[in-house]
Amino acid sequence: MECNYTLDDAFHGHFGNNDIYVMCSVPSYTPDEGHIRLAAGNQSNAGRLEIYHNGKWGTVCDDNFNSRSVQVVCRQLGYLPGGFLNLAAFGEGGGHIWLDNVNCTGLETSLSACNHNNWGSHDCTHHEDVSVFCKLPDVHDIRLVGGNSSLEGRVEIFHNDEWGTICDDNFDEKDAQVVCRQLGYRGGAVYGQAYFGEGSDDIWLDGVNCQGNEQRLTECNHDSWGVSNCRHSEDVGVTCL
Repeated sequence: MECNYTLDDAFHGHFGNNDIYVMCSVPSYTPDEGHIRLAAGNQSNAGRLEIYHNGKWGTVCDDNFNSRSVQVVCRQLGYLPGGFLNLAAFGEGGGHIWLDNVNCTGLETSLSACNHNNWGSHDCTHHEDVSVFCKLPDVHDIRLVGGNSSLEGRVEIFHNDEWGTICDDNFDEKDAQVVCRQLGYRGGAVYGQAYFGEGSDDIWLDGVNCQGNEQRLTECNHDSWGVSNCRHSEDVGVTCL
């Protein structure tokens, strides 16, 4: 917030000799290109899908939109995958229809990275605006990010309302087994040194030491949350079966 103040005598006369008149304004926020949002819902995790392009918000047509596209949308927003609704379930948008025939593999980190028609090229009306609903992560949910399938990637854990990474110090196959078990998979192989790319948020866990039979990673011994001597170049990754 930015504030300007004045001690002009005219304001003194109105408010009193010892009063200070202050005017504040909230700086305008400009989204990044390709930023997405879910509009017109009662919660931030559900609503009409809109994407920011060329300085303006616009909608996405429901043609060929599927669960793989939902995975990308929800991941970009920091949620877990949910589902989608056709035919402007959250109301019709206005202005541009920016995307049509979106075709994601499910592994992209942003919706704009998926295949789609040229920006603004479509055969839709706003009656076909697609809507998405995502699952809110539970405390200490985990996910795999940056891999070539849902079975592999950088391990991230949800804590204090934010996703963060895990340091590879002493992380071994017993720890990986617990990660995979929590995700509903089997096995577990470890890839250190940010093999699946570096994260950018908090490093939540270090010194993870599992016995291998735990159901959730947080049942394992570990250092205090957010305490580590690591950098993101040490983010651990896992592959499951």
